[in-house]
Amino acid sequence: MVINRIIPCLLMSDAALVKTIRFKNPNYIGDPCNTIRIFNELEVDEIVLLDIDKTLKKCEPDYSLLKDIAQEAFMPMSYGGGIKTEKQAQKIFEIGFEKIIINSLIYESPGIVRALSSVFGSQAIVASVDYKKSFFKNQNYVYIYSGRKNTFVDVNDYCKKIQDLGVGEIILTSIEKEGTWNNFDYKTIKKISSSLTIPIIAHGGCGKVEHIINMFNQGNSVAVGSLVVYLKKDGGVLVNIPNLGKL
Repeated sequence: MVINRIIPCLLMSDAALVKTIRFKNPNYIGDPCNTIRIFNELEVDEIVLLDIDKTLKKCEPDYSLLKDIAQEAFMPMSYGGGIKTEKQAQKIFEIGFEKIIINSLIYESPGIVRALSSVFGSQAIVASVDYKKSFFKNQNYVYIYSGRKNTFVDVNDYCKKIQDLGVGEIILTSIEKEGTWNNFDYKTIKKISSSLTIPIIAHGGCGKVEHIINMFNQGNSVAVGSLVVYLKKDGGVLVNIPNLGKL
């Protein structure tokens, strides 16, 4: 039985934690290692860490920084950003991360993703899919390179193909919802999750505990960003976790 999870989703840029709105205007949050220490004290079950610059700049992951972060973490961690090869993935696992997250590589080199799933196991490979609705068609298209490039591929069809690559789960992010606090894209997520057998982690738009409850009722886990790094919408930085007692 799949257990629904609340997973803090932290974004990194230039070795610092940031938070974006619709993938734009990154706002400084703090030092990654210090933030991980706080989440240790909050006893979170899992953390997603995404470096939003590495693929854009065609850089490898910052292994030194990731090692420092992993040494602070008491919980399982997933990392994404700049991973292109089996060798790079192996380094991430050796550092201490339990899962790697793949995004643009899925579109550009699906064969490599299939190989990663075969070598390391599906439980260790997470697909990250970012999508946005077309202005001209009632269709959600997949975007890569941190939301900069439209693939013009329908997100529903894309996720079905990803499942066939052997990944263990999909983080599904609405670019239009990300950082807005105005709720998840339930309709799209429900449509996709109902057509797959692997778990979906909904990301983008979570603004309160009720949004999480509704997504849990839909049968999906959630990745949360703004809600775990800000006191409130338009408020100051406060690393926290939603009150699980309300769930």
